[in-house]
Amino acid sequence: MSFKLDKLTVRHLAGSQAAALHALDLHVQQGEQLALIGPSGAGKTTLLSTLACAHQPSEGALSVFGLDPWALPQAARHRLRARLFLAPQTPPLPPRQRVVTAVLAARLPAWSLGRALRSLFKPVDPDAAFEALRRFGLGDKLYARVDRLSGGERQRCSLARLLLSSADAFLVDEPISALDPALARITLATLQEEAAAREATLVCSLHQVEMARAHFQRIVGLRDGRIVFDLPREQVTDAMIAALYENESTVPHPHPPHETPERIAVGACF
Repeated sequence: MSFKLDKLTVRHLAGSQAAALHALDLHVQQGEQLALIGPSGAGKTTLLSTLACAHQPSEGALSVFGLDPWALPQAARHRLRARLFLAPQTPPLPPRQRVVTAVLAARLPAWSLGRALRSLFKPVDPDAAFEALRRFGLGDKLYARVDRLSGGERQRCSLARLLLSSADAFLVDEPISALDPALARITLATLQEEAAAREATLVCSLHQVEMARAHFQRIVGLRDGRIVFDLPREQVTDAMIAALYENESTVPHPHPPHETPERIAVGACF
């Protein structure tokens, strides 16, 4: 099992003692793929960061690959984190760095200090970086500077790093928020195919409910730091979606499960 949360509570880090996540029970099997949906402030980003061992729970139990990360020595916890890839919605990519260098940074945990320094001046494996970028439609940006990329291109550049990682679990926060529908479908398909190929777990937060219901078999709805439902997509109704987003200024338009669009093959548009 990748993740097991039992009555897990996580408090806000910014001085407040209020809980960001309340007594969550969530079990995720290795290789499973699920989508997190819910209104802004529901706790989706906090949950992903907690799964990535970036936030320490205040109550309850967290198991990651069968281990309690916060009971481990710091070095062992660092090795555990290396098996997790957290892709934030706004990736912290160095603006003056070349895209090839930013993507190859995924290999840093496995490199010696000398090799890492050499790669700053002459990329060690540009072909691998190109192939990862190509799968997201960014092959032509290999030697561009990060600060010359659009917001959507930066998102996909960060996801290209994921492809070069050795992670056993992908924790992806709003990966298609800056993409048009065609690129969004290709991006999700690429993530899911990579996860399936290496039997990695994929937990992906999405604001686009129709994309979550079209691409993921399991949907977890969060609101106010609590799990409202955790169901197969066929059991998630429009009424559940409306209740989940009640009083939101913009409610994502539900997409009935039977209207699932045909899966797009990776690279089909390249």
